[in-house]
Amino acid sequence: MRVQDIVTKDVSFCSPGTNAAAATEIMWTRNCGALPIVEDSRGVIGMVTDRDLLIALGTRNRNASDLPVSEVMSKDLSLCTPDDDVRDALKIMAERQLHRLPVVDKDGGLKGILSLDDIALRAETDGLSKDLLKTMKAICDRQSRRAGAVA
Repeated sequence: MRVQDIVTKDVSFCSPGTNAAAATEIMWTRNCGALPIVEDSRGVIGMVTDRDLLIALGTRNRNASDLPVSEVMSKDLSLCTPDDDVRDALKIMAERQLHRLPVVDKDGGLKGILSLDDIALRAETDGLSKDLLKTMKAICDRQSRRAGAVA
């Protein structure tokens, strides 16, 4: 199965200058936990999660309206393309302990988000259950997450 077969295409996103308050509002109203950061000339340049925003606001002495997402977004991106095999995307998710991957075209333009939820909804019918479970175990493995943070 290809990513394009199951990707969520109606994706909310924001720009690097969007403040944390506005990004949180987008996440709240669109019921999503992450936003790709898109810069028109460069495509997807980062990701910010609800966790990123919460930690940043809890540890910095800044108002949400004064904190641009560019200061808290992850710039070390893992991406996939619509033509990628879902199993390859799952491998990336497992290795990087990610719940979501931005889906981009060859120019870096945002085409959607592939989430574990998207895969889980199709796993049984498409024989992905074993791969999905393996990925989820890798993501939940706190021991390797701690080891990665220390290294």
